[in-house]
Amino acid sequence: MRSICLYFQVHQPFRLRTYRFFDIGASHYYYDEYQNRTIIKRVVERSYLPMNELLLGLIKEYGARFRVSFSISGIALDQFELYAPEVIRSFRKLADTGNVEFLAETYAHSLVSLKDAEEFRSQVNRHADRIEQLFGKRPTAFRNTELIYADFIGQQVYDMGYKVMLTEGAKHVLGWKSPNFLYCNAANPKLKLLLRNFQLSDDIGFRFSNHSWIEWPLTAEKFTGWLAAFDKNQQVVNIGLDYETFGEHQWQETGIFDFMKSLPKQVFSSTDFSFDTPTAVAERLQPVAAVSVPVPISWADEERDLTAWLGNEMQDEAFDSLYGLLPQIRNCTDPDIQKDWLYLQSSDHFYYMCTKWFSDGAVHKYFNPFSTPYEAFINYMNVLSDFITRLKSVKMPVMAESADFSVPDPAKKAKKVVAKKAAPPKVSTQKSAAGKTAPEKKKPVARKK
Repeated sequence: MRSICLYFQVHQPFRLRTYRFFDIGASHYYYDEYQNRTIIKRVVERSYLPMNELLLGLIKEYGARFRVSFSISGIALDQFELYAPEVIRSFRKLADTGNVEFLAETYAHSLVSLKDAEEFRSQVNRHADRIEQLFGKRPTAFRNTELIYADFIGQQVYDMGYKVMLTEGAKHVLGWKSPNFLYCNAANPKLKLLLRNFQLSDDIGFRFSNHSWIEWPLTAEKFTGWLAAFDKNQQVVNIGLDYETFGEHQWQETGIFDFMKSLPKQVFSSTDFSFDTPTAVAERLQPVAAVSVPVPISWADEERDLTAWLGNEMQDEAFDSLYGLLPQIRNCTDPDIQKDWLYLQSSDHFYYMCTKWFSDGAVHKYFNPFSTPYEAFINYMNVLSDFITRLKSVKMPVMAESADFSVPDPAKKAKKVVAKKAAPPKVSTQKSAAGKTAPEKKKPVARKK
């Protein structure tokens, strides 16, 4: 019996309110409560609740043959408790069936795995505690923020006690190999890897309602035919989707719920596949090979890299300014500051600063509260400036009284970065051999890491 590993990402950030330079020091509340409440209630009504009911019905109909998994960020759970507690009760119903696995991830849906191992572990443990508290079982499989993975991240995840991790089946990593097998970490073969089949996943997530797509309309019969066409040796097909795909990204009118309701019946009647969870697949199968990923990958955009979050100078500046505060944060016990520290780490804040407006532009605009990346950057840096002011004012333990707060003012740095972007290129007055003014050659600038 072969497996389809169907897993859903559930995440919504605490979006920041418009926070101007003159708010710094005057107001310490950073979040757009109206927008956050409105978006949560909308996606809960359109997507989460109807999809949970649909999955519950499929589990009742097909029993152990139909199992799925979820990765729900801690920040999403915080907002559910504030604005839509009924959706937590709905997820609990799914958990009670025993057919749903809840995966571990970073609490803040952050990029911390790229920056600090200790903070990474802290967030993962905090998230696992929350999942166990709400749904009664501690996670045993790990899915990093946006499927971000590299060999060194895999080693850290294994050291936390996880034996299986999900990531992207990126072409530039796999080469000729198929994602439809179980793999393992190149540095530590004990960590098993499930690689997302991005072709099939994106057929549902992005192309389902695209009338210009050659395969439109996508039916359960057609999708099952693609699954049946895989070589019999291919053991597991990993389909990973944003949960908002159902009802929000793809509206109910597109037929997306009907597609999902029909899919298991088609799969069971015409293939040897069943639907399984990551932990069950990893326990049943052995890796066929190791996958070497020295440079981090993700499931974002065509490049499957980090450029959606760390692809320009603004993003790098904001990222470095935030994590430059780690030494002080570790010595701070103020609960409000610790909460804001988590919420400001959400990868979404850096995503809004992305300047990639080409093939993936429409994706970057979705749920984005800012009109331009520059606006997102300045707003975030203003918030960070106020956050630093608060951090400085908190009485630290004796051991931290000499803590270094010499981080440059983020708001001032933001103005410099934006001004630099807007400035016209300099032209030297040096004459060329032809007697005309020759442009000065630009020196290569080393990108910050």
